[in-house]
Amino acid sequence: MLAPVEAIRAAKSARPPGQVHAHEIAKEKSLAYIDGYDDPAIIAGQGTMGLEIAEQTPDLEAVVIPVGGAGLIAGVSLAVKTLRPNAKIIAVEAENVASFSAAVEAGKPTKIAIHPTLDGLAIPQVGSNAFQIAKPLVDLAVTVTEEQIALAILRLVELEKSVVEGAAATPLAACMSGKLKELAGKRVVLLICGGNIDPNVLSRVIERGLVADGRLGRFTAIISDRPGGLADLAARIASTGASIKQVVHDRAFASPDVSAVNVLCTVETRNHQHLAELRALLKSHGVKTYDSR
Repeated sequence: MLAPVEAIRAAKSARPPGQVHAHEIAKEKSLAYIDGYDDPAIIAGQGTMGLEIAEQTPDLEAVVIPVGGAGLIAGVSLAVKTLRPNAKIIAVEAENVASFSAAVEAGKPTKIAIHPTLDGLAIPQVGSNAFQIAKPLVDLAVTVTEEQIALAILRLVELEKSVVEGAAATPLAACMSGKLKELAGKRVVLLICGGNIDPNVLSRVIERGLVADGRLGRFTAIISDRPGGLADLAARIASTGASIKQVVHDRAFASPDVSAVNVLCTVETRNHQHLAELRALLKSHGVKTYDSR
């Protein structure tokens, strides 16, 4: 066990630069520094969500909670487990920032390298207070991919008319991923923790969600460069019920056959099966296609 002075030094070294500067200002001006996810009062405040869940859902069986610094899951799980001891607490993290899982494995908060993610709770190390509270109360921790988060954001926009940040979509992403099949048919609460997402990011995320859903596809078709070649390709695509969003001709980097041209096609389809049927039809008519990313 670290001596008190060593423990303080270790805690300081683990702080991100912005937090270090905030502590310096607090000390200089005799202010109180309040950690956004590890302060006891913040954790208690977030626990009020757990109180509301328990009150509004008497037959509660599970709560699926996004995790960043772990303050939210600490407060909510403490309230829920106190009032509904049999309810399962499930933590969800983005694969690219799984700091809670790393802490569970190490037995203490551990700083990890974070990678680009849609998750707004991208925190490299969980709070020590939050972790101590949450660790014994969490029944299961799962991770989700960026593609799964994007698809969940799309589903919430379409079905619930709700604009959410990446972190808020992770509980639904976990359910859609098939990792929580044991919750099927049960009374489950998914925490939608925020809508802090930039409109430009949202538009890109929606497009990625459409790709993940098979509703937006892209491939390159090799067709004749003679008059009518492109019209024939467009007609065959239309015959399947797919819609052409964009086509780009590529003669300079096409095949050695000067009578052929590569056409990069972006199409709107119903799902992955529809896209596969479209490409199968083109193949049956002698049109070669290959994936384009």
